[in-house]
Amino acid sequence: MSHTALARKYRPRRFAEVATQEHVSETLRRAVSGGRVGHAYLFCGPRGVGKTTLARVLAMALNCPDRSQEGEPCGECESCERIWSGRTSLDVVEIDAASNRGVDDARELRERAMYAPSDEDRFKVYIVDEAHMLTREAWNALLKVLEEPPPRVIFVFATTEPQKIEQFASPVLSRCQRFDFRRIGTSDIRTRLREVLEGEGVAAPDEALGTIARRAGGGLRDALSLLDQVLALTGGEISLEAVRQVMGLVEEEKYLQLLDILADHRHGEVFSFIEGLLEEGYDLAEFYQGLVDQLRTLLRLRLTGKNEGLEIRPDLVEQMEATADRFSPGDLVRMLQMSSDLETTGNFRGSAQPRVLLEMLLLRLSYLDRTVELEELVRALGGGQPSQPTPERAAPEPGPDVGVPEEAESEPSSLEPTSNVLEAWERLLASPADVPPGMSPFLRVARVSEGEGGELRLSLPPGPGHERLSEPATLGQLREVLGRHLDRSPAIVLQPPDQEETGTIERISQESVRNGRLKDLMKKEPILGRAVEELDLEFLD
Repeated sequence: MSHTALARKYRPRRFAEVATQEHVSETLRRAVSGGRVGHAYLFCGPRGVGKTTLARVLAMALNCPDRSQEGEPCGECESCERIWSGRTSLDVVEIDAASNRGVDDARELRERAMYAPSDEDRFKVYIVDEAHMLTREAWNALLKVLEEPPPRVIFVFATTEPQKIEQFASPVLSRCQRFDFRRIGTSDIRTRLREVLEGEGVAAPDEALGTIARRAGGGLRDALSLLDQVLALTGGEISLEAVRQVMGLVEEEKYLQLLDILADHRHGEVFSFIEGLLEEGYDLAEFYQGLVDQLRTLLRLRLTGKNEGLEIRPDLVEQMEATADRFSPGDLVRMLQMSSDLETTGNFRGSAQPRVLLEMLLLRLSYLDRTVELEELVRALGGGQPSQPTPERAAPEPGPDVGVPEEAESEPSSLEPTSNVLEAWERLLASPADVPPGMSPFLRVARVSEGEGGELRLSLPPGPGHERLSEPATLGQLREVLGRHLDRSPAIVLQPPDQEETGTIERISQESVRNGRLKDLMKKEPILGRAVEELDLEFLD
């Protein structure tokens, strides 16, 4: 029994059926109808987006006896059927440049082009696929025939790498009309897959088709090939589980489990997690690609607060939103960059030990500290431009029933006071207006605990933060603002720094940053230099 692949069975027969490439198909259709077809075309674009298909449709339209006035081929006559299926035709010749790339092959093509079409109403069309594989000598042999082509002869060169043609045969480009094909959007691929399945009499859930469309990477041919694999596996019943099985994809629940490990800084569980993936037969390269996609989804959720346009399973939307809230946008950006760098450096897929590289990446993500914005750091150190004073509001004159409003430093909190001193501390940190000026970055790294008498115990590393908080005025101000979130006036106990901790802290001196970009930045921004020295910062590109 013979089976025709879906990519061949449902190949478009008319210009209007080619998805996404309207800027090319419409131009070619009008050229055919108006008698303004060029003698040479260069079709550029990724694989599986319709380059060879449109070349065949063009050949069909030029040689179709029943062509419409709009330039569309009928797609059903013997000539159209023969060209569409790629069978032998006297006037339409397809050549694979990957296996016919030499100068002798080009000379033979040039000699064949000199012969007239089989009928005076027909055109000879030469479709050269993978044209970038032709040698420089082969292009030179074709250059003359492209400059002075025989009548009623059309050349169509299709390539995924036009830069190679520009590098080795730049004179050819000026002899061709160039069209750049776009990648096909996910929604267009999903729509086409739905049309194909309707023709096959098969139903499929949107989640399954969406997964295939995303995996295709903009290539409709790849999407149809994947759909063929799924149909072969299931025998006609398509499900999301079957699609995942064919593609070797990792379930979203696995990524949510990993993100919980990273958010909780459970470093040791990274190894057992990877071990579990291998035992269950998952491919680490597929898992890595899915991890990058999940981090990107979390970043979009965190920045926009909306899930429109995101491919998230409906039953996991709330869990994904809750997971996104556990990370700051800055941390997600750093995590996404670190994950992307593993692929851009070219070390992962070609490595003999991808497991070790992936484990090291996940460990770095689990040790990722909270991002501190540079502006906040400069403000905390008393640098930066002074804030512009806000214009004073004119107070209304007191009348019989009007009192003078009292000015407040910040808007009162809308939350009811709590009796838990640690919860009150978290509320204070979440309200920047309540934090004493310049103390925000120090208080965020402080270790806090509740004493037996209900007092708040603070422990800061030795340095400017501890010194500032040792001042009675600063400590009293902190006690006052903390009381706004409590149902009582709390006591705050500042514990002395540990001697062991004091002895292990190293200050970054001017000599340790004299090399590289950090030195230049410190010279340009003295405030940044002070921040590096005071807070022992690490410079990351």
